[in-house]
Amino acid sequence: MAARKRKAAPKRPVRKVARKAARKPGRKAAAKPAARKLARPRPAEPTLQSEKARLERNKKLVIAFYQKMIGEKDPQAARRYMGETYKQHSAYARDGFEGVAEFAGSFKAAFPNHRYDVKKIIAEGDFVVLHLHGQNGMYPHGEQVVDIFRVVDGKVVEHWDVIQEIPATASNPNGTF
Repeated sequence: MAARKRKAAPKRPVRKVARKAARKPGRKAAAKPAARKLARPRPAEPTLQSEKARLERNKKLVIAFYQKMIGEKDPQAARRYMGETYKQHSAYARDGFEGVAEFAGSFKAAFPNHRYDVKKIIAEGDFVVLHLHGQNGMYPHGEQVVDIFRVVDGKVVEHWDVIQEIPATASNPNGTF
C-alpha cells in the first residue's frame, strides 16, 4: 500500500504567530491594543442632595396644582400640572381631568368664598401630603383636610383625601393644627 501524502497546513498570518510566540515562557508579551468599551450611560444614583431637590420640586408642583384647582377653582389652569392619567380615590370626584374639573366647578358654585391655609407639607418618595385648614366651606368652624398626591415624572397622577369637620370645642387643649 502506498502511503498518502499529507497536505501542508496553510501558513498562519504572521500576526497570529507573533502573538502565540509572545505567550511562550521566557518571552515578553506583546502589547495588546486597549479594548474600547462602548460608553453606556448609567442611571445616576440619586444623591441625598438630588433627592431633596426632587422632593422640593414635588412640593412646589403640588402647591401650584392645589392653588389653581382648589384655591382659584380653575381646572384649566391646573391641568398643566396633571399627568395623562389622574386616578382619584376621593369619594367626591371621578377619575381623570374631567372628574376633578367637574368637582372643582360644583365646589366653586356651592362655596364661592372657600379658602384654605396650608399648615404642613410633607414629601416622601413619590408622595406629597398637605395638611390644610379649609374655611368658609360646609362646616361653621372649617374643616381639617389631609390631601395626599402621588407625583410621577413631574406630574400629579393620583389623589386621596381625608376631611374632618372642626368642632366648636375639643376634648383636649392641643388644637386641630
